[in-house]
Amino acid sequence: MTSLDFSRSGLRSLYAGLLAIGAKIRRPFTRLGLWLTAHLPKGLYARSLLIIVTPMVLLQSVVAFVFMERHFNQVTLRLSSALAQDIAALVEIYEHYPRADGGKELRRIADEKLRLNVEFLPPDPLPPPGPKPFFDVLDSVLSQEIARLIQRPFWIDTVGDSNLVEIRIQLKGAVMRVFARRNQAYASNSHIFLVWMVGTSLVLLGIAILFLRNQIKPILRLAAAADAFGKGRDIKNFHPRGAREVRQAASAFMEMKKRIERQIEQRTTMLAGVSHDLRTVLTRFKLELALIEDSPEAEALRKDVEEMQRMLEAYLAFARGEAGEMPETVDVSHVLDELAAEAQRQGKRASASFAGPPIVQLRPDAFKRCLANLVSNASRFGSTIALSGTREPRWLMVHVDDNGPGIPEDRRDDVFRPFLRLDDARNQNETGTGLGLSIARDIAGVHGGEITLADSPLGGLRATVRIPV
Repeated sequence: MTSLDFSRSGLRSLYAGLLAIGAKIRRPFTRLGLWLTAHLPKGLYARSLLIIVTPMVLLQSVVAFVFMERHFNQVTLRLSSALAQDIAALVEIYEHYPRADGGKELRRIADEKLRLNVEFLPPDPLPPPGPKPFFDVLDSVLSQEIARLIQRPFWIDTVGDSNLVEIRIQLKGAVMRVFARRNQAYASNSHIFLVWMVGTSLVLLGIAILFLRNQIKPILRLAAAADAFGKGRDIKNFHPRGAREVRQAASAFMEMKKRIERQIEQRTTMLAGVSHDLRTVLTRFKLELALIEDSPEAEALRKDVEEMQRMLEAYLAFARGEAGEMPETVDVSHVLDELAAEAQRQGKRASASFAGPPIVQLRPDAFKRCLANLVSNASRFGSTIALSGTREPRWLMVHVDDNGPGIPEDRRDDVFRPFLRLDDARNQNETGTGLGLSIARDIAGVHGGEITLADSPLGGLRATVRIPV
């Protein structure tokens, strides 16, 4: 093996090792990304607010930490050191200079010059150490400074009176008790900084919430308008508002809505003309057949003309899609009862049930035609039909079950194609055009819903209409 082969194998090993290391490094970040995706808010308003609040909180936390760690602790240290130096000076004066007056002059100097209240007590033992505050920086810092500068037994109390700090120093023949104001040894005004910081943060947060709400409202209005238009409902009092980009999106939506409505209007007008012309020809055929004497040939021709009439109505209904009908309040339970009664008149065992509020905004004729096509398809191959409806907070669901032979699972999407027939002609409607399920799905789509096929509890096919409400 040559050196070149060794170098290539070494590079491959190095590359594989780097890939393994990169995978190990990426794994925690991938888990973090999945966790954030699962737990972070999904709404635009909440996410925008989070984008504003998170940097603000981080910045305020860093500023507070720097202040507490550097400024607050440093100031407390210097104040405590200054107080300990003053007390150390008083101790030196008391022990090295005559004090025939019992320390009266020393107390005066401490009171007037150093703002300290000094008393001399009998040389009794110092009190036992008191409870130490958990978060009090003053107790630890002041104790360290007194121990460093005075180097005598001492006792301090920073927990008692909130405005005073008591310090006792064990001297020769006496105990010096010193009362000092807390602000002489402690940066007591630090809370002002924190109050200002929190206050300004709340003001900025309030302004951000106000502006975000005003920016999100036009987007929500646009989404509501698009949803209403997708369900075939009229959009009232909608105008582009908000930021420039949102206005552009709203204007583009309005232009798209106008083009779709214009296309639907043109198609409806064309179909109306075609329908009028073809019906005129069929009417002439009927008149001519009425003038012909009855015969087997005339009867067959009359049936062909009637079949053409039914096929023409089916084709026009499929092409029109019932798009011109306006939504109205519909009692869905009543519609199901009518369809079940119609199936019973045809000799089928049919039942209807509904759960929930039955009043829904729908296109009444189109919705009834959609369900009628499904019921007709079920009655063509089954002897028992069950209609059941459910009104949920956001959805209307209607199931049409039968006990027929059903449709193979791999062919259920194919039956919705126009003019397509399976071997058993399961997707034919009563006119034999093969458009029944196609028309039903088109009507459901106009309402913003869908139709799905599945196995029925009765043993046949279940057709489910799911429409948003």
